[in-house]
Amino acid sequence: MQLIPAIDLKDGRCVRLYQGDFAAETRYDVTPEGLYERFADLGARWLHVVDLDGARDGAQAHLPLIAELAGRGRLKMQVGGGLRSRETIDRTLAAGASRVVIGSLAVTDPDLVAGWLRKLGPDAIVLALDVRLDADGTPRLATHGWLEQSTLVLWDVVARYIDAGLRHVLCTDVGCDGALSGPNFDLYVEAVRRFPTVQWQASGGVRDARDLWALAGGGVAAAVSGRALLENRMTVEELQPFLPAA
Repeated sequence: MQLIPAIDLKDGRCVRLYQGDFAAETRYDVTPEGLYERFADLGARWLHVVDLDGARDGAQAHLPLIAELAGRGRLKMQVGGGLRSRETIDRTLAAGASRVVIGSLAVTDPDLVAGWLRKLGPDAIVLALDVRLDADGTPRLATHGWLEQSTLVLWDVVARYIDAGLRHVLCTDVGCDGALSGPNFDLYVEAVRRFPTVQWQASGGVRDARDLWALAGGGVAAAVSGRALLENRMTVEELQPFLPAA
């Protein structure tokens, strides 16, 4: 399992939100460029970048910055936020992203997104499927920056994409995101059991190296972490087993 550091961009700054709430924002006194170099120096190979303004407003707001980061050439980047048309996907890939992250559309228009998967290839697209657990523990999809809750079940949505060649899924339990409360380990173990051909990326709640080891033991391909890295909650030595270029 590899660790993928995350940078969330809002108004050109690095921030973290608590459970996707734009009113619960923490700003960090570090530039996106500085974080990029820090993560590259640690030994990461991938960087996860979210344009929060794009996710909220439906229009990309940070493409020039994303292009500048990609142009540094030290990290591959998967980029999401505001990617709701083939045109915006093509622009993002042309700007240097290696993969694009598709969220709400993957839930609301699966035929369209499955077509993109077939045309662009399974390594060009990550489906970002964000869930809230209902009263009986069923993971149901949240969309549009987590502002809207659907009745769709995670497993049913993933199943629709298997024939289209789905390879990468970034799954976040909204209740864990930004809370440093620990990931939803049971969710990821079940995800790997149901869909072993999918490269699952776990996001939300990572606190320390013990969480990374537990996720690795559950069979996920990658863990995406933002706040724990921004706040230096793990030592370089603890991180190294999960950073391929360390």
